[in-house]
Amino acid sequence: MRGGRFATTTVAAYAALFVLGAVQGVIGSFQYSRIAPAGAILLCVAIGVTCLLAAWGMRSATGAFIPAAGWLIASFVLSMPSSNGSVIITNTAAGQWYLYGGTLTAALAVVVTLAARFGTQSR
Repeated sequence: MRGGRFATTTVAAYAALFVLGAVQGVIGSFQYSRIAPAGAILLCVAIGVTCLLAAWGMRSATGAFIPAAGWLIASFVLSMPSSNGSVIITNTAAGQWYLYGGTLTAALAVVVTLAARFGTQSR
């Protein structure tokens, strides 16, 4: 019985991390230009820190990947033009910093986590 409860808790934790990343993506998509471009850069740092802390908390590289995936999906869906032509994330310097910088930061957090994970296994 203990194994089933542990698996359920783990799945719930990963689902919460995905939702956290998606919420950061939604909030960031509307707030990135608040104090441009510093706001966009701070939001990029926030998703990177979230990924690193999630990996540390879950003790796996998947912990870094899951919030990054939630952030990527939310941010890039909101960056697509809608049928009436409106765009939430505009093609400005702040918008590019937010989308590309956030993607790079999230990917870097996953790579750092994987490198640390493989570095400790080789010893």
